[in-house]
Amino acid sequence: MTFIHPYLTFNGNCREAMTFYLECLGGKLIFQTIGGSPLSKKMPKKMKDCILHATLTKETMVLQGSDIVPQIGLIKGNAVSLSLDCSCEEEIKKVYAKLSEEGEADHPLEYTFWGSLFGTLTDKYGNHWMLNFNKNSKN
Repeated sequence: MTFIHPYLTFNGNCREAMTFYLECLGGKLIFQTIGGSPLSKKMPKKMKDCILHATLTKETMVLQGSDIVPQIGLIKGNAVSLSLDCSCEEEIKKVYAKLSEEGEADHPLEYTFWGSLFGTLTDKYGNHWMLNFNKNSKN
C-alpha cells in the first residue's frame, strides 16, 4: 500500500517544533542536521545545526519536517491540515490539549453527526490539525 506522509517546512525551528510534536503525540524522533550530511560542504557555516530532515514515527503515523526553506520563502496558509485519527477518547482529549497549548483551539472537541469526537486547532507553529476519534470503530 502507498502512504502519504505530511512533510512540514520550518524557518529554523524544526527541532523545536518536532520535539513539541513528540511530546504531544509520542513515538520516536530522528534528526539529520545539515552539518551531518553531504550537503555540509556546500552550505553556509551558520546552517550546520539546521535540520535537513526529521522523522517522527509512531505505529502507522509518520510526520516529517525540515528547516530547508525554498528560495521564495516560507508561506504558511490554510491549504494543508494534519488529520490525526486517535484510538480512544482519552487520547484525543490529551493530544488536543497539548497541541493547542500556545496555539488556537479553532473548533473545540465535540461529538458529530457522523459519530466521531472531532475538533480542529492551529498549533503554536501555525500548522492546522484535525483530530478525530470514531467512537463506533473497533480498535
